Amino acid sequence: MSYRQARWIEPTIFELSRPGAIGIDFPEIDEVLQRELKEALDEIPEGLKRRELFLPELSELEVVRHFTRLSQMNFSVSTGMYPLGSCTMKYNPVMNEELAYDEKILNVHPLQPLETIQGCLEIMWRLEQILKEITGMSRFSLQPAAGAHGEFLGCLIIRAYHRDRGLHNKNIMIIPDSAHGTNPASATMAGYQVKVVKSDKDGCVDINELEEIVDEKVAGIMLTNPNTLGVFEKNIDKIVEIIHGVDGLLYYDGANLNALLGKVRPGDMGFDIVHLNLHKTFSTPHGGGGPGSGPVGVVDKLVDYLPSPLVNYDESKGVFYLDYERPKAVGKIKMFYGNFSVLVKAYAYLLRMGGEGLKKVAEASVLASNYLLYKVKKLKGVTLPYAPESPRKHEFVVSLSKLYRETGVTAKDVAKRLLDYGFHAPTIYFPLIVEEAFMVEPTESESKRELDNFYNVLSRIIEEAYSDPEKVKSAPHNTAVGRINEVKASHPKTMTPSWRVYIKRGNKP
Repeated sequence: MSYRQARWIEPTIFELSRPGAIGIDFPEIDEVLQRELKEALDEIPEGLKRRELFLPELSELEVVRHFTRLSQMNFSVSTGMYPLGSCTMKYNPVMNEELAYDEKILNVHPLQPLETIQGCLEIMWRLEQILKEITGMSRFSLQPAAGAHGEFLGCLIIRAYHRDRGLHNKNIMIIPDSAHGTNPASATMAGYQVKVVKSDKDGCVDINELEEIVDEKVAGIMLTNPNTLGVFEKNIDKIVEIIHGVDGLLYYDGANLNALLGKVRPGDMGFDIVHLNLHKTFSTPHGGGGPGSGPVGVVDKLVDYLPSPLVNYDESKGVFYLDYERPKAVGKIKMFYGNFSVLVKAYAYLLRMGGEGLKKVAEASVLASNYLLYKVKKLKGVTLPYAPESPRKHEFVVSLSKLYRETGVTAKDVAKRLLDYGFHAPTIYFPLIVEEAFMVEPTESESKRELDNFYNVLSRIIEEAYSDPEKVKSAPHNTAVGRINEVKASHPKTMTPSWRVYIKRGNKP
């Protein structure tokens, strides 16, 4: 039995606490400093002073061992394959991390005088030039901190554009039934009513239904291309014609751009607004390894609405500056200029890859996806919905509904069982239009050997589903934590005693 099997629960650091344990000694402070501290504290209102500091008491060794054990229980793209569909969990080059931790990057402050941060401004400006070239947009705002944040900004820009033209009746945003859930959420937050357009038999937007629901009230459509099924919207020219025909705008959800890098640009397809996920497509840490970054680019007629400031370059003076004189700009959606460390990593990645390298990224990611799909769709209990004979782009979605009907094993069960073999679970139950959806995106980072390994493990799990379904339904078995009740997991009554005490004292979990 492994360590992880034997100790499936690591106590919290509060549970490990023991009165009197000391991990660090603070030096004694002299009388002058004591007096200065007292004077500073006296200026703080009584209502803002903390009466008690609830901290665990442990030795240095206990702290080190605790967090080392937690790190061993963690999973990352550095330890195994992350086939998380629609998330593009590719390898994050260590060199990019080292560059972002350079003192000149790490210790810079956004309130410094502009003459002291010319290098930082140049990085942002040059990054924007590359993103413009990749997407076919005219200008970018680097402010958004994530893809959904970028969607929200894009919707605000659409609203500002139409209001500026006196088109206050445009209050509808069209979204495909295969879209990311953040699309309708972002549109609703911006004040739009959402109309859903269904997918046709090929997994693309149903053009006939789109023509029926589009009228003068439509402000725009939010599309991912290729979509979440991994299918390229072959009728994109017709969609553009329909939406632009009512003075609507097309928003490009850049979550799946990895499949098109260097091959085709959203701007050339007819899109008016684009967000990019630097923490996906351009290889910076994703999710818990964040923060994220979701720059938004627009065509020329929408540049005035981008939030201030934009980074500009005065060629005559040879200096970079921040442009705040933008009267039509929508309000700032983030302090300062964006998550700078993420911008640096993305810029480093783009410089190292170059144009030809980005093309190879798209080619390799699409090849990996179709190679794996060719093998997976032949497994017992697996079906490929929507145009089953057509290839996919960078990701694919199969259905495990047949497996469920024949064995009682769900897509969730299969995903949990994959954890036992050292793979992160893929995306499941998305998009919602696929029953028992099982969504895989291998990315260009994975070798053929790793793809074969994933297939062999998945094949073994499918065999288990038919021969010993309870083994799969009760997985995972050898991870740090077994299967949890996902509903009860976030309820205060199920928390450990120390956490309940912590919350009772007025702290947030």
